[in-house]
Amino acid sequence: MFQIGYVVEDLFAAAAKWARVCEVGPFHIMPRVQADCAYRGGSGTLDIRIGIAQAGPVQIELIQPYSGRPSVFRDLSQRYGRPESGVHHLATLTARYEDTKARYDGFGYELACEIDTARQRVAFYDTVADFGYFTEVVEEKPSFLANLEKISNTCANWDGSDPIRILTREGYTTPPEDGE
Repeated sequence: MFQIGYVVEDLFAAAAKWARVCEVGPFHIMPRVQADCAYRGGSGTLDIRIGIAQAGPVQIELIQPYSGRPSVFRDLSQRYGRPESGVHHLATLTARYEDTKARYDGFGYELACEIDTARQRVAFYDTVADFGYFTEVVEEKPSFLANLEKISNTCANWDGSDPIRILTREGYTTPPEDGE
């Protein structure tokens, strides 16, 4: 397991709180993603924005869903009656993506969501009944590993400045003082 994912109502407020209270940062805020996915045997869409930071050996991922439509990021509240915010998943990284999926399938866990692009494959298994959260299976790819290392190094050397960094092609910007 390399990552703990949290669904949050306000990405910038959550990242600021993590940085201030837990001294975790800086949070790398990614562009908003709107993508098609497989969702519980049918098709679905994702509309999210994430922020990522490294806390020692563990990556912290904050996820803000933008749509109220059913999705793996709304399931804890819509399907299980849990609060909108909180621990959503633990993520595992594997070079044997299909084998790992087959293992979870073999245990009888439902594939709640899968994103399958040329760049990356990610699957979320519904392990909520057994563990209280989803399990994310992330395909290990060189580009993903390079990004992990870059974020990890930035966080390991963080001096407390610019706790929220909105990634751009040119580097990063910081949010205005009054939020997004």
